[in-house]
Amino acid sequence: MKRLGIIGGMSWESTAVYYRYLNQQVKAAKGPLSSAPLLLWNMDFAPIARLQADGEWDDLTELMCEAARGLKAGGAEAVIIATNTMHLMADAVQAAADLPLIHIADATAGAIRGAGVKRPLLLATRFTMEKQFYRERVEQGADCSVVVPDEPHRTSVHNIIYNELVQGEIKPASRDTYLNIIKYYQREHGIDGVIFGCTEVGMLISQSQIDIPCFDTSAIHCEAAVAAILG
Repeated sequence: MKRLGIIGGMSWESTAVYYRYLNQQVKAAKGPLSSAPLLLWNMDFAPIARLQADGEWDDLTELMCEAARGLKAGGAEAVIIATNTMHLMADAVQAAADLPLIHIADATAGAIRGAGVKRPLLLATRFTMEKQFYRERVEQGADCSVVVPDEPHRTSVHNIIYNELVQGEIKPASRDTYLNIIKYYQREHGIDGVIFGCTEVGMLISQSQIDIPCFDTSAIHCEAAVAAILG
């Protein structure tokens, strides 16, 4: 197996989910005593979140590239960014690491295309919902039209992520908010799928609560990463 470098900590709550998924999938593929060969560069999310809010994307890119170079120096043979939003600088990170980067939007697009979904709703941070980098890549890869929530739904989705999920808080009222938003866009906008476009969203809602296909980007990303390291 190739050694996988993970740029994580954004938030550590979802990075812990990544760690579990990656090891579970390697165990399933290789046997009960097998685990994934991993290197983790765990970012401090507090300054990251401040820089995101201030729109300091150049500074964020340099921090991400520093992490990528550190993982390469540590012996990583492939890299993943364990968050959707920070794929904004995925190309720069890949260039800095000079290693294969398994892109979360490409993996998600493949799953959407395979399911035949054409109008998925994107639930994510404001940055991922409003910027083009993620939606366009998914649309091109899946031949679909991504639906982004209007206001005030967009703010509600974003605030629940930053005020609760990244801090490990799972609230039934927030789960109801997400589920009601999904039902509204089914009824009013004809969505036929839901992208959990922030790696924490799967901590709050799941496919069992929703009657259209859901795409948990954390799980999908880990599947793609394990396929890459297994060769």
